[in-house]
Amino acid sequence: MKNMMSWLENSFAPKMSKFANNPWIAGIKDTVNQIMPLIFLGSIFCVLTLPSAIQGFEWFSNFWTPFGWTMSVIGLMMAFLLPINLMEKFRMRKNRYCAAIAGMILYGITITPQLTADAAIGFSHNAFGSSGMFISMITGCITALVFKLIGKISFFKEDSALPDFVRQWFDQMLPIGIIVVGGWLLINVCGFDLYLAIQSIFKPLQSVYSTIWGFTLMNLICMLLYSMGISGWILTPITTPILLANIEANISQGANYFATSSWDYAYLKIGGLACTLSLVLFMVFLSKSKKLKALGKATVVPSIFNINEPVVFGAIVFNPILMVPMWINAVVAPVLAWLLTVAIPFGKIPDILFQLWYIPYPITTWLATGGSIPSVIVMLIIFVVTGAIWYPFFKVYDNQCVKEETEE
Repeated sequence: MKNMMSWLENSFAPKMSKFANNPWIAGIKDTVNQIMPLIFLGSIFCVLTLPSAIQGFEWFSNFWTPFGWTMSVIGLMMAFLLPINLMEKFRMRKNRYCAAIAGMILYGITITPQLTADAAIGFSHNAFGSSGMFISMITGCITALVFKLIGKISFFKEDSALPDFVRQWFDQMLPIGIIVVGGWLLINVCGFDLYLAIQSIFKPLQSVYSTIWGFTLMNLICMLLYSMGISGWILTPITTPILLANIEANISQGANYFATSSWDYAYLKIGGLACTLSLVLFMVFLSKSKKLKALGKATVVPSIFNINEPVVFGAIVFNPILMVPMWINAVVAPVLAWLLTVAIPFGKIPDILFQLWYIPYPITTWLATGGSIPSVIVMLIIFVVTGAIWYPFFKVYDNQCVKEETEE
């Protein structure tokens, strides 16, 4: 165990931290964070459509319109924001807005053949929403790459008499022109459907992640990283588009994907990642260690609202005694939720968007599943089982802390 912990701390974690700070990864992560307000609003509007199922309240269904103008345009927003963030990372701030415009143009060129084929009207096509996030990520990265390679080329000498803003106009024409002409030649002239090509690349990934084995493996990887102090947000470029696309399919197409953002929040984030609320409660009420009791009291309120960074960084990160149950729960919680919602359809697979992860359980589960009482029971079962996994490791760590405090 010591050798493994040494390798994790001195070799693996630094490499993953370096990967997380890579400008391309960090730019995509920042963009996802920036569109989260749209996703939160879409979640609120989606929840507000629930009363439309009650007789006499059918008029509530008009909340689907604001849902469409928030959640259903996140792909479009990513196409605009990603080039801005990447230009910031590459310290090319002067180019960020022209890059954003060029990114929007390339994104528009890319999705147009599919919009034409589907006879889409306005912004109703799913390419503008979560289904188009992978498309906008690729077009945004292509745009940033072009600007990174030639964005610093200038047609003018440093001592030119022209004002800086005039020189900038002409200098930025080159990368924008390359992006526009390149997209036009590739897609319109050569007839290459970049939209379908990108989808065909990511479709197998979506299929794998939408299985219980793929979902559980990704959840385990996230917890492995988190237990080493590396935020699972570095996986959002992969997971977020898939989870959101699946819940949109459940909403609009009547699909029954379990691997959705709503399912994740309904059952798997009790107190935060790895269901740490029970661990915090053990610290508050059962700990004999003064240190752990104080930590529990300090972190119990955030944990009730599913914010577990304080307890994770205060007790779990690089602590092998508590890292192990975190990894175990990363597997047990999704498998148990899958068994009780898919294999045995007791709890409900959500068909509304729910991203309000900071609402305490079991209210979160009740809202995410449209008021399903069996789903709340499933959540309570997961809470008890994950708590039972945390308990023996907590006792070992508590005894260790008591011994250290006694020696001091």
